Amino acid sequence: MQYSISQVAKMAGVSARTLRHYDDIGLLTPAAVSSNGYRWYGRHQLRRLQRILLMRELDIPLTQIKAILAGDDDEASALRRHLTLVTAERDRLDRIATTIIHTVDDLERNDHLADEDFFRGLDEKRANLAATLQKRFGAAAGASVEAVTIRAAQWTRNDYDKAAADGQELYARMSRTRQSGVTPTSPAALDLVAEHYSAVRAVWPVDAAGYYALADLIETDPDQRDTIAADDSDLPPWVATAIRTYAIHRLNHQLA
Repeated sequence: MQYSISQVAKMAGVSARTLRHYDDIGLLTPAAVSSNGYRWYGRHQLRRLQRILLMRELDIPLTQIKAILAGDDDEASALRRHLTLVTAERDRLDRIATTIIHTVDDLERNDHLADEDFFRGLDEKRANLAATLQKRFGAAAGASVEAVTIRAAQWTRNDYDKAAADGQELYARMSRTRQSGVTPTSPAALDLVAEHYSAVRAVWPVDAAGYYALADLIETDPDQRDTIAADDSDLPPWVATAIRTYAIHRLNHQLA
């Protein structure tokens, strides 16, 4: 049995124009063309079209599809390559969705807090951070948190929410970079760390030695580690290594 181009287009969910284009480039030739120019397709062409559309769903270029169907490329290998890409993209979108969910949960949880409870919790976090910095890096480091507290006295809850979201977005980009195979000592990783360094400097005017030492804090302090590992448990050591590399190569920190 043969089908007209309009029937095939309807069955496959594509346009007749697409089928004519496939014919023009030699990708899908009709079984027959009548004297009036009508194209007719048989079962063999339908099976070939099914394979074409499957590979198009995987974003395989038409030129490569043509080579695969001609036997010049291995279809199974090509599909495995594109399965890897599709899986990686799915995982990337899953990570983005998880980050959004966490952000929404944080925002909604904060919205349910009375202002006095929100800022009381914020004060506790600041006090813990000041104590940790003072213990690790001296009194000046702890005092810097108090100085930032004074500068941020006019901030609203929305200001704090935005700052938190910006931090989560940076860690999400670092996570995607890590999971794409980029090493923490690469230029791409160090460019991301430059943003982290600027954010840290906004809270603590740290020098090269202090920033280098901050890597230890990220690996050992539960609060710091858990913040970075919220969506990627393998991210803290990657960030720590990148920070040490940044301090040495871009801040000229000299190891003792």
